[in-house]
Amino acid sequence: MIEAIKAIAPHAEPELPLRKPERTLRDTNKLHQEILNRLGPSPVAEDQLICDLKTPVKGVAPILVELEMTGQVIRQPGGLLSKAG
Repeated sequence: MIEAIKAIAPHAEPELPLRKPERTLRDTNKLHQEILNRLGPSPVAEDQLICDLKTPVKGVAPILVELEMTGQVIRQPGGLLSKAG
């Protein structure tokens, strides 16, 4: 595609989308702690947790998966989450 742009406008520089810097390790750890602090043995709706965190879904979803994969969070039917015992 860049070659096609150069053929049409040889002096034009293609604009590449800028990528936001990834979350710092400190920010990730803080979000982990916030999630774990809000969860307990009683299930909480995932969408309610995300609303309470006031963080975009795209920032919370990967953290929830990570916590689930490490056995710290349990996903239950109906979109519910709880802290692992």
